[in-house]
Amino acid sequence: MSSDRHAGSQTLENGMVYQNVCNHIDVPLYPKSSSMPANKISWSLHLGRKTGQLQPSARNWVLFNPERLEFTGRDSNSAALILLFYLVFYGFLTALFTLTMWVLLQTVDPFIPKYQDRLSVPGMMIRPKTEALDITYNLTDTESWDNYVKMLNNFLEAYNDSRQAAMNENCQPGRYNEQLDNGVLNYPKRACQFNRTMLRDCSGLNESTYGYQEGRPCILVKMNRVINFYAGANQPMNISCVAKKEEDAPKLGEIAMFPANGNIDLMYFPYYGKKVHVNYTQPVVAVKFLNLTFNYDHHVECKMNAANIAANDERDKFAGRVAFKIRVNKD
Repeated sequence: MSSDRHAGSQTLENGMVYQNVCNHIDVPLYPKSSSMPANKISWSLHLGRKTGQLQPSARNWVLFNPERLEFTGRDSNSAALILLFYLVFYGFLTALFTLTMWVLLQTVDPFIPKYQDRLSVPGMMIRPKTEALDITYNLTDTESWDNYVKMLNNFLEAYNDSRQAAMNENCQPGRYNEQLDNGVLNYPKRACQFNRTMLRDCSGLNESTYGYQEGRPCILVKMNRVINFYAGANQPMNISCVAKKEEDAPKLGEIAMFPANGNIDLMYFPYYGKKVHVNYTQPVVAVKFLNLTFNYDHHVECKMNAANIAANDERDKFAGRVAFKIRVNKD
C-alpha cells in the first residue's frame, strides 16, 4: 500500500480497491470483481497516531450534513418554503375560525339566552350546599358544623340590610316588578330589596351559629333564577317543607319558616339576567328545625307551591322541589 497521502485510487493484487484521501483511506469491503451488496457500508481507516480502527464514514450524515448545510436532507431554502407554507396555511385557518365566530356572535343576544326551553320549570337548592345534599354534624364537635356556618355567612353577605339599601329599591309588594324596554334599552334593571333581617332567627345576626350549636339548625331554601319567568302566575306562592315519609314526621318535629309561612312575594319577579339585573338577590326561605330527634337520618322535601310551577314531575326531582338529609348527632 502506498504511503503517499495524496495518491489517487490504486488496485491491489487481491482485487481490493482503496483511495487515499488526506489523512484517511476509504476501503470498500467487497472485491472489485464481485457484485455490490445491497447493504453496502463504507468504512474509513484513519491513519492517526493513536488508533487505526475501522470507523463509520463521517460522510454518512443522518440529521445534519455540514458539507452541504442540510438538515434531515433539506437545505435552508427548502426549509424556508415549508415554513412559509405552514404559516400561510395556519394563518388562513385562524382567520376562517375568527370570521366564523364573529358571524355567530352577531346572532347572540349578550343579555338573554336564545333558547330557554329546558328551564321552563325552575329548580330549587339549599344552603349550606353539600355534594350529596347531606347535612350531618355532631353537637360536641365544633369542626363538624363550623363549615356550614361559614357557608351561610358567605351566602347571606349580599343580603345585609345596609348593602340592600345602598344598591336596591323598596318595591311595592304583591305585584311584579316589570321593567319593559319599550324600544329603548332599560339597562341596568332595578332590583328589589330582600333584607337579611327578614330571616329573623335564621339571619345569623342574633344567633351567630344559625342554631347549629344548639341542635336547632337552619337551612336556607331558594328557587333558581329563570330569565323572564313570572313565578306564581300573579297569585300568592310559598315554600313548604315536610318529612319525605309521613311516619317520620313526629321525629322531625316542629319547623319554623322565615319569612312567615315561607311566603315569596311577586315583586322579586321577573328576573332579567345577570348582566341586566346586576344587583339582583333572589328571595330565600329559611327553615329552622326546632326539636328534631338526634342520632336519626331525617329526609326532608321542600317544594314550591305556585300556580305555574309543577313540583310533582318524577322525571326531574329538582323541578320545583328539593330533597335533602339532615342528621344531628349527640354523644
